[in-house]
Amino acid sequence: MSLFSEKKFKSSVTGKELKYLYYSPDNAVNVPLIIYLHGAGSRESDLASLAHVGPIGELERGRKIPARIVAPQCHGDTWFELFETLVDFAEAAVNENGVDKKRVYLTGVSMGAFAAWQLAMTRPELFAALVPVCGGGMYWNAERLKNMPVWAFHGALDDDVYPEESIKMVKGINKSGGNAKITVFEKADHNAWDPAYALDEMWNWMFLQVNDLRWA
Repeated sequence: MSLFSEKKFKSSVTGKELKYLYYSPDNAVNVPLIIYLHGAGSRESDLASLAHVGPIGELERGRKIPARIVAPQCHGDTWFELFETLVDFAEAAVNENGVDKKRVYLTGVSMGAFAAWQLAMTRPELFAALVPVCGGGMYWNAERLKNMPVWAFHGALDDDVYPEESIKMVKGINKSGGNAKITVFEKADHNAWDPAYALDEMWNWMFLQVNDLRWA
């Protein structure tokens, strides 16, 4: 946890607070931003519960991630109880000094992936790419993501969130002319996040995505 600072955000829209973990490379100027949304197992007041998973876990295991990372913590039953606050948090994080607005990436796992899908559909202009892991969303509204690169991940053996949830989202985007893809890990159950974030190919793909059209 020493790689991260613990911070608080207070929404000017809702008046609610979110605690979050913050990481930035040394002497970082104009760097990409990754917003990471955790799953249900990390709904606590202790930010240490966010450790070991996702971008945070990859940093702990020694991966060099050339980006600022912010990881807010949900203090409700679901992210959707705090959704307006989450949108405000994302907007504030994108507009902080030192962030390359053309390279803002959104990712989340399980409950956080459901929120990530919805956040991306709510404010698609903010993000250069979306990486949702074992989540799902309102596939009938997926056209809103037709201009956003998306790489979804799921476990074929997942019986907490069925892989069809991710598949329907990807199909909805591509049916609308979008550019989404999915990797289903044949031997993974609900924990598709460990193999997803361990993929060098995913990180390389993510950092290649640039939001030129929306921040021209």
